[in-house]
Amino acid sequence: MILIHGFAEDGNIWNRQVDFLKGHFRLIIPDLPGSGRSELIPDMSIEGMADLIKEIIDIETANSLLPEKGSVVAVGHSMGGYIILALAEKYPALLSAFALVHSSAYADSEEKKSTRLKSIGFIQKNGAHEFLKAAIPNLFTPANNENPSNSFISDLIEKAKDFSPEALTAYYHAMINRPDRTHIFKNFLHPVLLIIGEHDNAVPFEQSMQQTYLPNCPYIHILRKSAHMGMLEETEKVNTALLAFLKD
Repeated sequence: MILIHGFAEDGNIWNRQVDFLKGHFRLIIPDLPGSGRSELIPDMSIEGMADLIKEIIDIETANSLLPEKGSVVAVGHSMGGYIILALAEKYPALLSAFALVHSSAYADSEEKKSTRLKSIGFIQKNGAHEFLKAAIPNLFTPANNENPSNSFISDLIEKAKDFSPEALTAYYHAMINRPDRTHIFKNFLHPVLLIIGEHDNAVPFEQSMQQTYLPNCPYIHILRKSAHMGMLEETEKVNTALLAFLKD
């Protein structure tokens, strides 16, 4: 199983899932270009990053860490889900199943594109950390923002210092330019898991529910107490949903 993180995250965002799943599956957790330990690459489009994920899978397969192509399950959070859809489009035989966690196959609306462009302007003027300090709390429910025992929000804000304006800008342009990929759901004959946050503002609940009808073999899990970060907000439910999906 390969776990692909989202915008302004790195592979560590999956630590709570890794601790739970590592006894059941062989896990690959990369840092996307511009995040964590990975440098930016010339092609920072969604498709370019999907090609990089394909290279990683090929290397792991060649090293006999994976039994064969087509035995890989890909799990993507937010932007990571966009990359998985591009991967499934370009290399349809590569995956045996995939899961989108707070993600969408729809292209950005014009309103969403405008919002992202405004964010780029703010980043270029004020820096990546100032932007993420303001943006990260909005990815969580008010209850989690107001709970002082939840350190994951402050931890993410602290780690946000590691991101460059160039990386965040590249991610935003990649997301703005990605096409609608709802046809992937219709063409992909294997199981698809959609994990949806009822209070998600980044991928609205209504939009998420609309795409539940599209996969040939859908598995749907709704997180009633999560916004966009269910891996942290309802860790046990996400872990259980992933394990049940993968075992099935």
